[in-house]
Amino acid sequence: MARIKDTSVEAVKAGADFVEVVSGRTQLRKVGGRHTGRCPFHDERTPSFSVNAVDKLYYCFGCGAKGDLITFVRETEGLDFAGSIEWLGERFRIPIEYEESSPEQDAVRTRRARLLALLDQAATFYERTLWDSEGGGMARDYLKGRGLNEEVSREFRLGLALGGNSLARKAIAKGFSQEELRAAGLTRQRGDDYFQRRLLFPLADRQGRILGFQARKLHEDDPLKAKYVNTPESELFHKGWVVYGLDKARAAIAREDRACVVEGNTDVIALRQAGFQPVVASMGTALTEQQLKELSRLTKRLWLAFDGDAAGETATLRGMELAAKLGFDVKVVALEPGVDPADDPSGFEKRLAFAEPYVVYRVRIEIERADDREVAFRTVKALLDDAPDSPERQDAWRYANDKLGMTVQLRGASTARASAPATQRGLDASTKLERNALAGVLAHAELKPLLHELTPEHFYDPQHRMLRAHIVDGAPLDEDAVGLLAELDARAVAEGIDQATGEELIWRLRERQLRRELQHAEPSRTKELQEALQRLLERVAALSSI
Repeated sequence: MARIKDTSVEAVKAGADFVEVVSGRTQLRKVGGRHTGRCPFHDERTPSFSVNAVDKLYYCFGCGAKGDLITFVRETEGLDFAGSIEWLGERFRIPIEYEESSPEQDAVRTRRARLLALLDQAATFYERTLWDSEGGGMARDYLKGRGLNEEVSREFRLGLALGGNSLARKAIAKGFSQEELRAAGLTRQRGDDYFQRRLLFPLADRQGRILGFQARKLHEDDPLKAKYVNTPESELFHKGWVVYGLDKARAAIAREDRACVVEGNTDVIALRQAGFQPVVASMGTALTEQQLKELSRLTKRLWLAFDGDAAGETATLRGMELAAKLGFDVKVVALEPGVDPADDPSGFEKRLAFAEPYVVYRVRIEIERADDREVAFRTVKALLDDAPDSPERQDAWRYANDKLGMTVQLRGASTARASAPATQRGLDASTKLERNALAGVLAHAELKPLLHELTPEHFYDPQHRMLRAHIVDGAPLDEDAVGLLAELDARAVAEGIDQATGEELIWRLRERQLRRELQHAEPSRTKELQEALQRLLERVAALSSI
């Protein structure tokens, strides 16, 4: 992939409206020179999220989330740096230019862009067929029978393939080739449309770009027996990578720190229509590593709501086990066979309240399906030995002992899941002095010349040295330093560091350095340094009396 030009990066940073971006995740209110609201990264009742709209920085006093415009897009959209720039460029219609690349790279990028455009236009074509054609009546009746209204169906861009080669003819008339149609999975080898007389669900990536379709059977005489048929695996579409509905659910998943995974596309749509938003489908009940990685960008808390029979299938259990090993907190809602979440979407939240922790569910399933008690004992012991220590593990252990009528002796708990980080130690006085001095300069630009007079040696912390260089000379920052910049920017305002206090803090840094030099000075310099220190102390005293 060609590198984005620095000029384009700066143009995007300058042209993007940060308040508009953040407002897509949480409601903001202007307070003085800043905006505040509830943090989109954790649940809270009292707003503690602070936004600097001018410098495009954010900080949460509740959970410590912090960063700049690019960090915010990366965290909320699950993108890398380049993807964030492209996302912002597309949203605010800012052209993106790339460094020179090889003809081969240009060809790959151009082809991908054409295939994505073709799939998007195909989705539009299928949408119009569903809603505007006479032949769409049966599909519209089907949706109505499932309780799905037109508004939510249009939100998910549902469509209809009538058959023949109507899509292929339309696409070729617009300049696409037969080879591109086959590569996008839209036609068969002989040239007719791949999807025939089926209801279509567009399958998108996390950015909402359509990669393929899933087609549901509508007619009994359909030559394909499968109820659902997907786009063939291609250079764009890989079934095991797609999380259905993720582009719609991203904000809710990040905001609520949870994702509910269901079996079917219609379950996702029905639940969203009922107001339950953090819901996606796994394109089959067995979660894959790629799907879990997509979800892990947003949350580590999963609720799996599957048909009871499907939830107990070996492949499904492997997906749950993989999620647990990857550090997810997994809970299982095993629905009665034949019952869908869409059957009672308004009561779905209540079902989640009775979900079983994965380790408890898994132990119960293994005991129920074991041929005899000895087999169940060995299987359960292996499961519990491998599970991290937790209240849920203890619950599963007690359940197993009760059901098996024998005590399962456990080894030490697995350490596969990382322990929670220790409480952050309080900052020492020296670090606080450096941070507060930098915060004062951020709040009062008039103090920059004084900061300029300090050398890097006045700061002991390497990150603080980096911030000083950024404030004084515009030196670039790494991601951690950007986060610290955002935190100090917010704290300067919240803690009311006025200009006089900021100036005093800078002089205190000078005082600290002078005292340090005095400790190691040659005798010939001692008097000079003592006099300098005395003048500095008088200056600080004068500031304190203002």
